[in-house]
Amino acid sequence: MAKKKEGLGELLKTVVYALLIAGAFRSFLFQPFWIPSGSMKSTLLIGDFLFVSKYAYGYSRHSFPFSAVPIPGRILARQPERGDVIVFKHPRSGEDYVKRLIGLPGDRIQMRKGILYINGQAAPQRPDGVFIEPIDPGANLACKAYPRIDGEVMCLKERFIETLPGGREHIVLNADDNDKPFTDNTREFVVPEGHYFFMGDNRDNSNDSRQGVGMVPFENLVGRADLIALSFAGRFWEVWNWRADRFFVAVR
Repeated sequence: MAKKKEGLGELLKTVVYALLIAGAFRSFLFQPFWIPSGSMKSTLLIGDFLFVSKYAYGYSRHSFPFSAVPIPGRILARQPERGDVIVFKHPRSGEDYVKRLIGLPGDRIQMRKGILYINGQAAPQRPDGVFIEPIDPGANLACKAYPRIDGEVMCLKERFIETLPGGREHIVLNADDNDKPFTDNTREFVVPEGHYFFMGDNRDNSNDSRQGVGMVPFENLVGRADLIALSFAGRFWEVWNWRADRFFVAVR
């Protein structure tokens, strides 16, 4: 009996140590993150499994599980760069969001006819083909219907390569000109000190700083999305739905 209790005690210690190591890894180094929505298409797809760098911008209370460590502000803080893809906590709901950093403190941000303006200067876009996917009957998508030969109707959006100030480039999706939502023509936003302005790359289907999210405080940044480790178009055990071309791909 003594040996059985000793064995159980060793097992419990092993489990506790494993949990502590996993918690430290998640809090200080990398956090896994599953993409649940299409707001960052085509950069990130539903079913992408990311590793988020927790040390990229230093640490706040949101760096830890359940925001349980009461750190005021950030420690070891490093400023994010415009164009980074970042996981952050929604300022009101506390939910995890992933978007691209567009506006830095003091910037003036506006959308005019689907074109991004930063401090009065347009971020140039050049065509990069189209993005086609099946239409989700339950979603309110801004896109052009594209019937295939087999009768299935697809959702078609134009792809553009957008260049931010400083020369950083990324892909954005825009709907047909006839389907532009109000988020493509906005008022001018001024980013307050200590806050950031985020947008999704799927510009016409993203809840971001243009509407429900608003400005995001620095302490709400969780980490930088660095790597797509795995990607599945369905359940992970359905090997035929694995997107192997997206395994271990850097997020840009």
